[in-house]
Amino acid sequence: MEKRVYQGNLKKMPTEWGAPIQYFLDLGEDRVNMSDAVGKHLKLHYQGQINCINCGRKTSKSFAQGFCFPCFRDAPQNAECIIRPELCEAHLGKGRDPEWEERNHNQPHVVYLAISSGIKVGVTRATQVPYRWIDQGAWKAVKLAETENRYQAGMIEVDLKQYASDKTPWQAMLKNVLGSEIDILADKELLIEKMNPDFKQFVSNDNKIYEMEYPNLRFPQKVKSHNLDKEDTLEGTLEAIKGQYLILDGGRVINIRKYGGYLVDLEVEV
Repeated sequence: MEKRVYQGNLKKMPTEWGAPIQYFLDLGEDRVNMSDAVGKHLKLHYQGQINCINCGRKTSKSFAQGFCFPCFRDAPQNAECIIRPELCEAHLGKGRDPEWEERNHNQPHVVYLAISSGIKVGVTRATQVPYRWIDQGAWKAVKLAETENRYQAGMIEVDLKQYASDKTPWQAMLKNVLGSEIDILADKELLIEKMNPDFKQFVSNDNKIYEMEYPNLRFPQKVKSHNLDKEDTLEGTLEAIKGQYLILDGGRVINIRKYGGYLVDLEVEV
């Protein structure tokens, strides 16, 4: 079978909604359909160079999944409110970069419930539905609340964390443990009942359940994370893609987003 080699810096895999989800890798000028590569042999080789995914400069160490230290320290994409949206000040015209904050955070947001192996609550910009859920490897998701900005969504998330986790157990997610016993709409109603009355004005009446189907031959029973810094080459049969992970034979997995900015060669059967 013919093989083709691509080269470029790794970034988060873009996705398209479908059954199954379509995953892509943008390497240099090429866009590689990784969903089409499931079942095929691939070889990923790290070239020993990292370029910041924000400014492009070479960096000896990657911070926060692909940034050089100055961008990690100063770029709005790494502000504390990315992890803790309740700290967002975009609605006040403040932030590391107020114009960026206006475009990205002082915009409609969604508080959601998602199931991978268990139920979790999270926050995303409205335009990132359903892509945020795909990136997390969720199986099902539903909107819980719809807000005017990131701060409001973050405050609702904090209010509900005592009742639902805000974390995704990554190993169970990659093993495709589905939590199929969970009734997501029943959990939505339960959390609405427990929600602070001040936030109930934001409750979403949209009860559409999104179900994600991921490209796969099979999912592993055990997983072992591959570290490109310790072993620069990963080679084998691509058996599945879920979240931002490539899953190869033998349960070997790699989080593509973790290695943002890493310059790689990708050899894949076409």
